[in-house]
Amino acid sequence: MATNGTSDIKRKQEIVSSLCKHFSLDPKAFSSQVPGNDIKTLYINILKSSGKESSQNNDEVMKWIAFADSFPGDSKACYGGLNELNTDLAKKSVLLGNGFTPSEADVIVFSVIHSSVIALSTPEKEKLPHVMRWMDYIQNSEDLGAHFEKILLEKPVFEPQMAKAAAKPEVTSSAKGTVQNTKIADKPDAEKNAKKSDSADAKKKAKGDKEAVPEKKAPEKEASDKDKELSVSLLNIQVGLIRKAWKHPSADSLLVEEIDVGEAKVRQVVSGLAKYCSPEDLTNCRVVLITNVKPGKLRDVMSEGLVLCASNEDHTKVEPLLPPEGAKPGEPISFSGIDGKPEDVLNPKKKQLEKITPNLFTDEKGVATFKGIPFMTSAGPCTSSIPKASIK
Repeated sequence: MATNGTSDIKRKQEIVSSLCKHFSLDPKAFSSQVPGNDIKTLYINILKSSGKESSQNNDEVMKWIAFADSFPGDSKACYGGLNELNTDLAKKSVLLGNGFTPSEADVIVFSVIHSSVIALSTPEKEKLPHVMRWMDYIQNSEDLGAHFEKILLEKPVFEPQMAKAAAKPEVTSSAKGTVQNTKIADKPDAEKNAKKSDSADAKKKAKGDKEAVPEKKAPEKEASDKDKELSVSLLNIQVGLIRKAWKHPSADSLLVEEIDVGEAKVRQVVSGLAKYCSPEDLTNCRVVLITNVKPGKLRDVMSEGLVLCASNEDHTKVEPLLPPEGAKPGEPISFSGIDGKPEDVLNPKKKQLEKITPNLFTDEKGVATFKGIPFMTSAGPCTSSIPKASIK
């Protein structure tokens, strides 16, 4: 491990503490082993004491232990390793394991990099979104809050420009003082003029109040409604398994599929995939589909869903999105940070689907996203072999 002696021992103590938490052991039993052993030896000893076998491929665990062992202690030198980790985490929720279940490798790497990430500036943290998401998830799921400081990503404070407008009343106050210092006219005239002025001001204020209210509130409500209308949470997107597929009886460009989405009965879906896939290609394939579109007939054949496909720019290559191995039929697709209940049935008149799909695309690695947020299942993200593709 690329640190000085004191930092090396501190890191290994943190690893031991976290691993013991992971395996429900007392860390005090291993405190004497910390100074004379490397991370690999400490891990093996703790694993043996737990009476459990590693839930992961041992070679993969050792790969991440090697990463932890070589991770530099200097905050400036460590950024290259954090970038590498950020890239690796772009397509998954945890380093090793099934879907969202952290492994011992996740715990070890978290313990090693934590102090370095804490020392980063906010702009540096913002360049590591996948690392930040992963660290927050590991800290919460492994209940490591008592051992490690919470990592916060500070956001810039927005200061509205209304502050400048606040200076305007001073002009009125100053003018008022000037008027008061120039009392030359006799008292009756002064009172008469004051009443006229007050009356004019009152009318002006009343008019201003009437005009000001709609100007402030209307745009806020409109923006709120627009955001709600465009949220992917309106769509009920699920993992499906195609049990059977065949050619549409009266349309050469269409295929018909029977898709298992974990319901008592399979759904029949019509897709425009005949040009790109054969029925044999699709049979027993996992797909991603929207299940709350309004059912309807396509060339006299009922369709009860929409299979989401990735397409390159000129539409010469089109393929269904692929959920990862281990994703189960009927499992909902989730989007980190986006909550909300799907519509029971989408309303075609509102054109909700047409407004949301322009924000669906695959990234440079082929990960399916909504505005850059991955389509996630319990087994990891949905993908396509077509990078930077539109999805519809």
